[in-house]
Amino acid sequence: MPDVSAADELVIELSKSKAILMILGSLAFVAAGYWFFTMDAATMREGPIDDPLFIHGLGIVTMVLCSLTTIFGIRKLFDKRPGLVLNSAGIIDNSSGLSAGFIPWSEITGAEIYEVRRQKMLIIKVRNPEEFIQRGNVLRQAMVKMGSKLSGSPIAITSNTLKINFQELLATFAQYHKKYSQSMKVSV
Repeated sequence: MPDVSAADELVIELSKSKAILMILGSLAFVAAGYWFFTMDAATMREGPIDDPLFIHGLGIVTMVLCSLTTIFGIRKLFDKRPGLVLNSAGIIDNSSGLSAGFIPWSEITGAEIYEVRRQKMLIIKVRNPEEFIQRGNVLRQAMVKMGSKLSGSPIAITSNTLKINFQELLATFAQYHKKYSQSMKVSV
């Protein structure tokens, strides 16, 4: 992990190999969703759940969500911008399909770890969450609002698409926090 004191700005690139793995995994789930959606009643009776509405609905939801993840992965594969930038002014988040963009240190009030099914996220608490929810198109706004209700903040950063692991992300964030935002509460 780079030393914060050596430079005022740290640029963390997007990982193309992680993007490819995300695309392949998402496509596998799209195929599984299609299989659920097209499953006939006889096949369902052989399995643990014999409810066509549930199985077909699960197939549709899986195909839609994983198709969105595939599209996001393809976009990140060709994205030339860095995944995350930390500097004296704040953080520039371009790490996900719901990236927050620029977050000034003065807006950040705290941070914590949020985990869903062994997937860890760095949740950035901000003074005005609604400002970050309103960024982007209507679909993005709805997704960020839903995520915010679950995690407590509209800003969640993972290392899934970054060229660092989650522990390095936490350590780097903590170093920059200590250097540029003394008043912020961090519980990571």
